[in-house]
Amino acid sequence: MKTLLIRSLTGLFFASAVIGSILFGQIPQAMVFGIFVVIGLHEFFTHFSNNKKPSIFYTSIVVGLLCYIILILDIICDSRFPFLIILPALLLLYSAIQLWLKSASPIQDIGNIFFAFGYFVFPMYLFVHLNANEYTGYKEVIALFILIWTNDSLAYLTGWLIGKNKLFERISPKKTWEGTIGGILGAVLAGYLIGIYLMPNTSIYWMICAIIIAPCAILGDLLESLFKRSVNIKDSGNLLPGHGGVLDRFDAAIFAIPFYFLWTHIYEVI
Repeated sequence: MKTLLIRSLTGLFFASAVIGSILFGQIPQAMVFGIFVVIGLHEFFTHFSNNKKPSIFYTSIVVGLLCYIILILDIICDSRFPFLIILPALLLLYSAIQLWLKSASPIQDIGNIFFAFGYFVFPMYLFVHLNANEYTGYKEVIALFILIWTNDSLAYLTGWLIGKNKLFERISPKKTWEGTIGGILGAVLAGYLIGIYLMPNTSIYWMICAIIIAPCAILGDLLESLFKRSVNIKDSGNLLPGHGGVLDRFDAAIFAIPFYFLWTHIYEVI
């Protein structure tokens, strides 16, 4: 019970920080998410990179943050300057810097920064990009987080109460099929309510979103668990008691949001 209370209070604080930044607008959100990016990159290179040489470790974090800033500048400046052209140039420059960093595993170091960009930095940018419309954007970002967090919370509670059949015991022993189904059904209900109260007359859209996003969120959680098991750690960090680190808290969201963007573009066509 104590663990559940700590997890709930930490989750409430974290949710307030995320939603508060979204409500204040795109730039405040970009700044708060930028802090998350720095912490997440630090966790990523601490645990998932074999090379702990300070010059490589901190250069990788700086390059990851610069990639995020470039993407944000492209939004803020409304593409009046081709910032996105700088992005591949920066990543290629980082590759060339390996000539001076004297790494014993340059290919792995380059691969790490490219993976960190695709796995964490770019999805975090997508959340800020989603808040582009000052009238509906913030509602869409909040709705997306509501679906992800509802799925996560109800999967945890359902599994804790009635979970018996393991979902993926080799990777995550505590996850159950009962919890998974409970999380998905909870997300669908949340989608229905979003379509009534937050964004009226869009219930079908958000219920379908829930059916897509909830399994993606579960896969994101399992993928992060796979990474942690590969290096024999329980949490990516200890920033959030009961939840672990930033990567632990965003694992479902960063996996789900690319599929949400894919769904929105498919929905526009049909």
